[in-house]
Amino acid sequence: MATSEVWTATSVQPDGSGQNPARKQDNGAGCLKCGDHCPGLDLHEWRNCCTQCKCRREDHDVYSRDVTTLFQKLQISQDTPVARGYAWVPPGISSVEKLEEYMNALPDDRVPRIGKPGERFRQRNLVLQLPLQDFDEAFCGSELTDSERRDFKLFRQKRDYQSYGMGTVKENIERDMKCYKCEGTIPEGSIAVTTSHTGSDVCCHPGCFCCSTCQVLLVDLLYFYHDSSIYCGRHYGESLHPRCYGCDELIFAGEYTRDMSKQQWHATHFNCFNCNNSLTGHRYVNRDTNHYCLKCYEKLFAFPCEHCGQKIGTDVKDLSFNNKHWHEQCFNCSKCKKSLVDQQFTQKSDKIYCAQCHKETFLGKCDGCNQHFDPGDKKMEYQGKNWHEKCFTCKECKKPVGTKSFIAKDDKVICQPCYEDKYAKKCEKCRKVISMGGITYKDTPWHKECFVCTHCKKPMSGERFTSKDNNPYCINCYGDLFAKKCAKCTKPITGLGGTKFISFENSNWHSDCFNCTGCKTSLVGKGFTNEGGRILCPDCTNQEAQVKGH
Repeated sequence: MATSEVWTATSVQPDGSGQNPARKQDNGAGCLKCGDHCPGLDLHEWRNCCTQCKCRREDHDVYSRDVTTLFQKLQISQDTPVARGYAWVPPGISSVEKLEEYMNALPDDRVPRIGKPGERFRQRNLVLQLPLQDFDEAFCGSELTDSERRDFKLFRQKRDYQSYGMGTVKENIERDMKCYKCEGTIPEGSIAVTTSHTGSDVCCHPGCFCCSTCQVLLVDLLYFYHDSSIYCGRHYGESLHPRCYGCDELIFAGEYTRDMSKQQWHATHFNCFNCNNSLTGHRYVNRDTNHYCLKCYEKLFAFPCEHCGQKIGTDVKDLSFNNKHWHEQCFNCSKCKKSLVDQQFTQKSDKIYCAQCHKETFLGKCDGCNQHFDPGDKKMEYQGKNWHEKCFTCKECKKPVGTKSFIAKDDKVICQPCYEDKYAKKCEKCRKVISMGGITYKDTPWHKECFVCTHCKKPMSGERFTSKDNNPYCINCYGDLFAKKCAKCTKPITGLGGTKFISFENSNWHSDCFNCTGCKTSLVGKGFTNEGGRILCPDCTNQEAQVKGH
């Protein structure tokens, strides 16, 4: 939930204002932030911003003239030779090797290579670190009073003759030195930046030669010294005088305004950013670092209420959710109209509902307990029905099934352990559940690997077998253990497949083996004699009798 914050400024004595034409010389410069959306810089009468796009002056392409003017004010030559594609090189470098050593010691985006980000950094920060309005009254947006002009002159004199300096690049320092900023060691023979201005040995790594306030690299080695610290021009000025946030100029007047965010303003500049009416002694709203009177804020930024359509003023709470806004009294449930302030609510199809109405309207009921689901409840779905997680239970043990495996039986669900315990087939041998496959013998289930010959334990799944006393046996073991033996071939007579055999006087034969010992003729269905264990057909019997008679 967001609310508008309204502040009231303190009362100060107003000051006069005027206009200096030098400020308008850059009008038409393109905006580096807005591009073609800005027709060109049209500098406000006194604000440090464009009236077209509202961006600040330094966000426009004003660098070339500013740099030329600054160098003239500081009496710096712009004839420094450009070497190896750099837009600027430190004076006094004796060789290309030392130049590269110096540049390599800088952060890559700070190296002023032509056409690279470092060149734009240099241009922009020359303007930011050395504001023209701090050097010449002609660039101030307001005409200074005699008293302010005198203070401005004294400030410039102290800065230019006591504080201003340019760092010196030493190519080979004579001994190990401690870096002024990072306090690390700069080894003997290394390249470094020094200042003799301060009366003490200040030595820095090239990348550490920064302003003590903003910590930004001091471009072109230009610095200002005050109270044992090194500053850029902007923050040197602010160490002595406050700076007006509106016009970006130092304040030399005795009285000025400080807003609730600690920004400082000329008394005559603390005005509404839109209508320019004074905010001194009036309530205002701060938005994007700019201040607006209540009327302009409501006109420009107040949101319409989703319920009543009226704009939400600064005197009431603006309740927001998903980029939509309501008056506090309009933030109610779409169904029961109950206030939702400090209550749980849900948005559905561009409408808001209290938790109860949303539950009753959209969430449905549990098929187990017939109660509505609450937002955030886990919902179990099966065969078109829905349950609370705690209501989706096993028919047997009554415990929640959750996301575990289950089996449906008679429109009920049974958890896997209960199903296996009470309903699943179990192997006759190992008594474990047969989950897949298996065989049945005499209406009894078996695992394939458990159905083995009672004697040799060989698996019999898919093999021929027989049984004895209700125990299964493979063919070989059954024949070896229980079957009659053929009197001729001595092999078991198993009888599998309808095999016929001959039995006589405690002797047994396979049908194929029941042949005459003499002529080998099959004796199945024929008369025969048994002569000392030899079976003979009638003819062979007679022949043997005749032989014996002689």
